[in-house]
Amino acid sequence: MLEVKTNSVHLKKDNLKKINPTGILVLEDGSFFQGFGFGFEGITTGEVCFNTSITGYQEIITDPSYAGQIINFTFPHIGNVGTNIEDNESNEIWARGVIFNTDITTPSNYRSMKHLDAWLKKNKIIGIAGIDTRKLTNYIRDNGAPKGSMQFSKKGKHNIESLQKLNRNWPGLLGLDLASQVSCKKPYKWNSLKTWNKEKGYKKNKNKKYKIVAIDYGIKKNILRCLTDLDCEIKIVPAKTSSNNILAENPDGIILSNGPGDPAATGKYAIPTLKKLINSNLPIFGICLGHQLLALALGAKTSKMHMGHRGANHPVKNLKSKKVEITSQNHGFKVEENSIPNNVKITHLSLFDRSVEGIELKNKPVFSVQYHPEANPGPQDSKYLFEKFINNIEKRKKYA
Repeated sequence: MLEVKTNSVHLKKDNLKKINPTGILVLEDGSFFQGFGFGFEGITTGEVCFNTSITGYQEIITDPSYAGQIINFTFPHIGNVGTNIEDNESNEIWARGVIFNTDITTPSNYRSMKHLDAWLKKNKIIGIAGIDTRKLTNYIRDNGAPKGSMQFSKKGKHNIESLQKLNRNWPGLLGLDLASQVSCKKPYKWNSLKTWNKEKGYKKNKNKKYKIVAIDYGIKKNILRCLTDLDCEIKIVPAKTSSNNILAENPDGIILSNGPGDPAATGKYAIPTLKKLINSNLPIFGICLGHQLLALALGAKTSKMHMGHRGANHPVKNLKSKKVEITSQNHGFKVEENSIPNNVKITHLSLFDRSVEGIELKNKPVFSVQYHPEANPGPQDSKYLFEKFINNIEKRKKYA
């Protein structure tokens, strides 16, 4: 039997008679949503967030920045292009689970290799569908991103009290360093694949004009592809790599990647390294978590957001050009504007909540953005930032 609490069911009682609720999501306040499970059968716990993108579910699910999180997709039709082996943004899936409004759409795409349900099952990712994702999204907007435990049981047997206990025992993302968990364990070189082309697919770039070291805090592959488009040879190093080992590579520039978790927790080992790299005067480009870590190294502070920014339609104002960029975002922490020191300039602001979306050091070729210029999924408005990074490298070479 399904054990329930009174006045906390978010599924209409009439529907309970029509379906066997094999899936359930229990939130930390005791409220819950019931539907049907798919993917891997089991139990998972994480922070429940929502993503408003209408495309790119495979890239979203494989983004390491979603480590520790259960993703609620607001777009109702998920699965229509299936899955393939090329579009993963990492080699391992770190998201804790996925939530869809309706059953997975049957794939109809020439690149599809596996049904999304089978792909999730293979990768041991739990999912539930058939719930009111709009109501869940409104809950998150009103109350903030909650802890949640989700279960898929084919027998439809769920113990809400046990799932609620998992919520209480899980520490949450605040104070949690996840970058060291998702980071590569040893250095490696990127395979030189460029960004995807409709006619050619993923092709290699044989030109290797710039030598780049990318610190992997949870790096997305499309960051590496965007750099390869610009003739970069890239070596990826683990999150805890020392500044001496990075500088020993004699790089032309350094990338601080995206990643999950609390930047203040990751900063305990990252900040001393980044301070030394900043003092080297090498061009540095930080993205997402890399942006937050750079800000911390420069003396600013970060804090957890109410619900975060996750989607591919976030407007950001470039304060230099006065143009508005539509950006892809995925973060639950932000840089506190009033903590930014005088030698750092704010370059971009969110038009949703005026939070800091970009900074640059006034006297060095060092800058960062909170959003994802590499997209995947999302618009291409901000790819110019990779060119800015290369221009900084060229300027340094010219005047070195």
